[in-house]
Amino acid sequence: MKRMLFLLLCGVAPMAAAQSYPSKPIRLVVPYPPGGPTDFVGRAVAAKLSELLGQQMVVDNRPGAGTVIASEMIARAAPNGYNLLFGTGGGTFLAPLILPKVPYDPHKDFAPVAMLVMSPQVLVVHPSTGANSVKELIAVAKAKPGQLNFSSVGTGTSPHLGGELFKALAGVDILHVPYKGTAPSMTDLIAGRVQLAFSSIPTVLAHVQGGRLKMLGTGGSKRSPALPGIAPIAETLPGFELVTWYALFAPAGTPAVIINRLNAETAKVLKDADIQKRFGDQGLEPTTMTPQELKRYTVNDSSRWSKLIKAAGIGSK
Repeated sequence: MKRMLFLLLCGVAPMAAAQSYPSKPIRLVVPYPPGGPTDFVGRAVAAKLSELLGQQMVVDNRPGAGTVIASEMIARAAPNGYNLLFGTGGGTFLAPLILPKVPYDPHKDFAPVAMLVMSPQVLVVHPSTGANSVKELIAVAKAKPGQLNFSSVGTGTSPHLGGELFKALAGVDILHVPYKGTAPSMTDLIAGRVQLAFSSIPTVLAHVQGGRLKMLGTGGSKRSPALPGIAPIAETLPGFELVTWYALFAPAGTPAVIINRLNAETAKVLKDADIQKRFGDQGLEPTTMTPQELKRYTVNDSSRWSKLIKAAGIGSK
């Protein structure tokens, strides 16, 4: 009888928690400064979730240390549904593969909640390369080994890994030039001091439209709705994939009923017409996944990049 009562109470407690949740504001920690494209997504989702949940979702910007500061905060936070992380594939999950002694394990210390958006990065070149397609760029690179440079916003970032993946699949010798941020990287690309780069769509779109850069391909497996006329790089280099993604995570141990509630409400947000338009205008594709699907995706994505990072000798590990 006591065992039956215990089991009954174990079942009632999570149900009660789900019914009363949330009863106070929820903190969403964003690992980037206010005002950027990443922060834009976090704030847009937070505002809509606040309406659906009936409690304010407060955005807490905690930039620094390649997203490690914010990620560790949530990894060590109380697993009660009131602490969430705006996680990114290019920061939260790449940092432990590259940096020494990162104080969290993204696959053990976080509970996946919901995918938010995915956006293919794009390959752009300076017009002086003479290349009008991925195939032509590969031919130019092979004819000039070691003479083409690709820029990135720093060693180990997604644009850097995109260049290393391109090198490996195309069998070309191009040199990496890391910069401290997007602005100096784009400045030198537009000036022709470097010849190519991988970047987000919003960062380069105006330069492409103005003729200062040429866009040769996207990093998705299919054509982006934002760029229907640009073919995926994978059509020329099978296996190439370079996608920016943002997702919600909670501390490990957060009750499943709360995670499922957040997942369901987030799916509603991503179907909202205003959100779809605002994100679509930025080249972002709202993407829904169950917590289990998000878990599998992050594990597979990390495994894929880990192999490339080791092969290319990137980072301190």
